[in-house]
Amino acid sequence: MKSAVLLSLAACALFGGGYKIPETSLNSVALSAATVAHSNGADGAYYNPANMVFMKNENVLEANLLYIGLSDVEYKSATTTINAKREDFIVPSLHYVSQDVNGMRFGLSVVSPAGLSKRWNSAPAIYTAEEFTLQTVEINPTVAFKINEKTGVALGVRAIYSEGVVKSTSPIASRDMDGDSLDFGYNLALAYKPTSELELALTYRSNVDLSVKGNALLSYTGTLGGSVPLGTYISSSSASVSVPVPALFNAAIAYTFATKTTLEFVYERNYWSEYKELDFNYGSSVHPVTNIFFGAPIAKNWSDTNAFRFGVTQKLDALTFMGGVVIDESPVPEATLGFELPDSDSVSVSLGARYQINEKLNIGLAALYSMREERSHKQLA
Repeated sequence: MKSAVLLSLAACALFGGGYKIPETSLNSVALSAATVAHSNGADGAYYNPANMVFMKNENVLEANLLYIGLSDVEYKSATTTINAKREDFIVPSLHYVSQDVNGMRFGLSVVSPAGLSKRWNSAPAIYTAEEFTLQTVEINPTVAFKINEKTGVALGVRAIYSEGVVKSTSPIASRDMDGDSLDFGYNLALAYKPTSELELALTYRSNVDLSVKGNALLSYTGTLGGSVPLGTYISSSSASVSVPVPALFNAAIAYTFATKTTLEFVYERNYWSEYKELDFNYGSSVHPVTNIFFGAPIAKNWSDTNAFRFGVTQKLDALTFMGGVVIDESPVPEATLGFELPDSDSVSVSLGARYQINEKLNIGLAALYSMREERSHKQLA
């Protein structure tokens, strides 16, 4: 049995709507993640593992290094203008597809499916979001098998490790929290190839609630009125909060012409309505006064959103060129827009290329740039 290893390098991506990270490989960056129906590389283990059964019978490995750059965000009101800090990250990812094993193919992806980092220096933003950081690592093993010569199916397990930091500072109160968690979900995939040129796919990734648990240092100085006297109250307590990595559904179609040009369209549905509130819970050691100030749930009421992804791939002899466009909606309603995630609708464009050095090795580079709409919020203005 022939066994080959393909290695590739990728770079430069931006966050999608909400705090998802759709791009985790060279092809996904280059194609704006329009790589679901025509996913025939190692990253197919993540984007459509059902396609693994149609791949060449060999072991395939892809290693990626992604640079994620978040530009500073400017906030303007009638009295002030402030900016969030620029954020820069280096995020590695790994995708692997096994050769055929008793009629099955096995895959493994190690990626960052979601993330958030927003840091502000000035009031009023620091009152609620001096820092909001969420980092995730997903380990996603999958298995695929053929129903018939034209149809493949797959299933997998999502294991997501997350770490979070929340800091806020106002004239009368401050909060410093950190924590982590390990949570689980699943994913399903279907690939159907009625002809050698036409490819159809359906994929689903389940919701995973990140049940982050850790510790918090809370302080309050002032008066809440009523029976609460003027004074300083400090609590060191256990803390927990839950945020979703939402369920995701993709329906995709790809067609390859005689010129070795492949066009793909992906309709993506993100089930962000799972995110109804941001509710911090503290342990029994928390002081009642600081719990009054920091313990109230914060309404989010996010909406389910659509993304429309378009990708084109041109395969030559040793070179493959790729390009993409994605139209992505923000799930954040105006009523709950906050400094921790000043999100908006976006249009992104991408380009990339892959070069085949030899039968067992290729390298590549890709870039994606996101253009976001300005937003106003009457409660923040």
